[in-house]
Amino acid sequence: MFLRARLSAGLKGTSFARLRTAPAHRLSFHSDALAHWIDAPKEAKYEDTPHVERLADLFATLPTRDGTRKPYEALRTGEQLPHGHHLAFFYPRSPEGKLRPDGTDGAFCPPPPFVRRMWAGGSMSWDNARPLRVGEPVTAVAVVDEGGVQVKAGAEGKTGAGLGATTDVKAEARTKVETRDKPPMVFVNQHIAYTPVGERAPAVVERRSHVFLPGAALPRGGKLRPAPELPAPEFSFEYCPTATTLFRFSALTFNAHHIHLDKEYARAEGYKDRLVHGPLTALMLLETLAYNFPAAQPAYFEYRARNPLVVGRACTIFGAWNDERTALLWCVDENGVVGMTGTIVVEGR
Repeated sequence: MFLRARLSAGLKGTSFARLRTAPAHRLSFHSDALAHWIDAPKEAKYEDTPHVERLADLFATLPTRDGTRKPYEALRTGEQLPHGHHLAFFYPRSPEGKLRPDGTDGAFCPPPPFVRRMWAGGSMSWDNARPLRVGEPVTAVAVVDEGGVQVKAGAEGKTGAGLGATTDVKAEARTKVETRDKPPMVFVNQHIAYTPVGERAPAVVERRSHVFLPGAALPRGGKLRPAPELPAPEFSFEYCPTATTLFRFSALTFNAHHIHLDKEYARAEGYKDRLVHGPLTALMLLETLAYNFPAAQPAYFEYRARNPLVVGRACTIFGAWNDERTALLWCVDENGVVGMTGTIVVEGR
């Protein structure tokens, strides 16, 4: 059985950084197309096999696995897939001509004007008694079900699923929305089940949240503030996501999003430079736990993007145990910006 963790009680008194309010501006939209898109079925199936060779490429990309800080340990066919490493598989293989102007694929993307995509957060659950295994084929089914889309006008920069959802999302989509301080946003939450071929129940269940903003919105780069009341760290891992890191992870995940690869594009979006992939940072949170506690078996992981992380800035992932089974992790760059926070519940350590 998957662990359904209730985490809020263990995190009382902890607060994290958020983007400051963007400069005041006005933006409006009226979209029957969005309402029709919300009504339409949204499902995709991906078949993939986590082969040893591709995992070796991922290991060479991850500073926790590349052999520079501790001996390299190659995976063998039949071994358990490390937690979170499925993120390097199961992606749309779209022809270049079908990609959106920013290089992203169109899977689960709302219609214009919501053309700017950010990875907002998500969760993962593992059945460690029946895990995904190296070299064994897997079918992943991704669905955006009823209630999986939220339209928000003038939200407070919060990311993640279920925050400030409208009471009637389709009616909201058909209504002209006008906001002065912040652009309207569309949150899309995928539910993904990863099932080994021949099995009936999934080995991994994931919730993946993206937020989409209008292309006409002002540049997103803005002032950041530090995160107060973070617990004292008990373990950590330091690394620097370089341009090579971003290129390799983009290649591994078949991700052509210009925000990770093109400096001028990132600057046009209002950032200092290219941004680190959300799933890479999420994976590094899991990797930091595995690096410091190799025997730990995560059963549940929930994470949330807080602020953009920029290429070339050294990062430290800190961790602290709330109790014997629950660890809080957060990623901070060299300027003190908290980029992501997460909570991992383990079966043992």
